[in-house]
Amino acid sequence: MRIFGISGSPRLQGTHFAVNYALNYLKEKGAEVRYFSVSRKKINFCLHCDYCIKKKEGCIHKDDMEEVYENLIWADGIIIGTPVYQGNITGQLKTLMDRCRAILAKDPKILRGKVGTAISIGGDRNGGQEIALRTIHDFYIINEMIPVGGGSFGANLGATFWSKDRGKKGVEEDEEGLRVLRKTLNRFYKVLREIKE
Repeated sequence: MRIFGISGSPRLQGTHFAVNYALNYLKEKGAEVRYFSVSRKKINFCLHCDYCIKKKEGCIHKDDMEEVYENLIWADGIIIGTPVYQGNITGQLKTLMDRCRAILAKDPKILRGKVGTAISIGGDRNGGQEIALRTIHDFYIINEMIPVGGGSFGANLGATFWSKDRGKKGVEEDEEGLRVLRKTLNRFYKVLREIKE
């Protein structure tokens, strides 16, 4: 199984750690993994210029999204993580999602049936983590993917962390967050395995 992890954080801190923790956890189960961080990447805004619709050749922008496109197509499963900014996902991650229109214009079924899960990290206990998860799940639903949460009793929509605004250290020390992440990843892996079989 091929898993692509995306960190939507402009910093290499808590989200970077959480997404890589998830990828390493699944790698130990035998998955092949790849990772992308928006940190220090050039990702231009979608202009809604319709170049991708008219030309069917991808996006008018030639930037670091090329790596994202390649890995989204390669993957069976996708993990997207984000810190919470103003109660939702980061602007960088929203731009990445908007730009995915280009690969769907070439092939509307390109992401259909792939499995996706989500991770969110908030500096406050209730900082918008579940709203951020829902935004990521909406991206999966719009693109005909299969969103997987953590299930009832403790994980629900997916993995959430309370970093207490302490970056990587805060995420590493959030034992409940790590437990919920493992629970979510086990369900994600089970769904992936069932689809692959």
